Amino acid sequence: MQLKAELNAAIARLRENHVPSPRMNAELLVMFILGCDRAYLYGHPERELTKEESQRYEEALAQRERGIPAQYITGHQEFWGMDLIVTPAVLIPRPETEHVIETVLRLVRELGEDEPGRVARSPLKKPRMVDVGTGSGCIALALAKELPEAEITAVDISREALEIAQANAGRLPFGGKICFVESNLLKDFPSGSFDFVVSNPPYVGESEADQVQLEVRKFEPRRAVFAGPKGTEVIERLVSEAREVLKALGWLIMEISGTMAEQVKLLLQDWHEVSVINDLQGIPRVIAARKQRT
Repeated sequence: MQLKAELNAAIARLRENHVPSPRMNAELLVMFILGCDRAYLYGHPERELTKEESQRYEEALAQRERGIPAQYITGHQEFWGMDLIVTPAVLIPRPETEHVIETVLRLVRELGEDEPGRVARSPLKKPRMVDVGTGSGCIALALAKELPEAEITAVDISREALEIAQANAGRLPFGGKICFVESNLLKDFPSGSFDFVVSNPPYVGESEADQVQLEVRKFEPRRAVFAGPKGTEVIERLVSEAREVLKALGWLIMEISGTMAEQVKLLLQDWHEVSVINDLQGIPRVIAARKQRT
């Protein structure tokens, strides 16, 4: 069958089975099977798929119909201009998490600037950063890409996740500078170790499970999504442990859900310069806070 006909049939099939964004998924999967880009897809509609290619496309479509995320089928996800390996051992990087990177970069740029009403800053030539719950390594790698002078540590409780993060680091020219550590949050680090603690922690409550997309709760690693009954359990620990490992005036930056911004602000009530950053839809997505001078 010709490529255009295969693609149109796949789009109709995914639509009938209520798969979100059927055209995007059908195109993504056929590009994966053929090893081509979208320009090739539309430039060669008459291209005949081989029997093997059609069979592999059929298998990929069947997996997607069962709810398996396309990223786990292809084994890849783009984040911050990087092609990252992903498996069911790690959370799939999402565009919203790029707001975490943007927030860190903004704060690094502001170091040394004298702003009214803010604590005096001093510039950092080599900021020390830790990415807590690194998963695929997306945050740590994006920071390494943008901040070549930074000293970056990436931690995760999951050895399988760390293996994926290290594999991603090995595929990128700047990945070799990151130190990977298996750790349950920050309990293994001494006081005053870092200038920045950065994290996309689990922040969904078990009571909210029915509100989470089926493919997320069924296929993505549960402990990377759900934090406990309330959803703030990991963040509560992270706030406490970050206070210990941060240097004076160091920053804590976390991704959060839009429903818990006020709860997290309460946890940070004795920190400085607490701010909430909205995503492109106007939903609270990132919270930043500065440790007080001791």
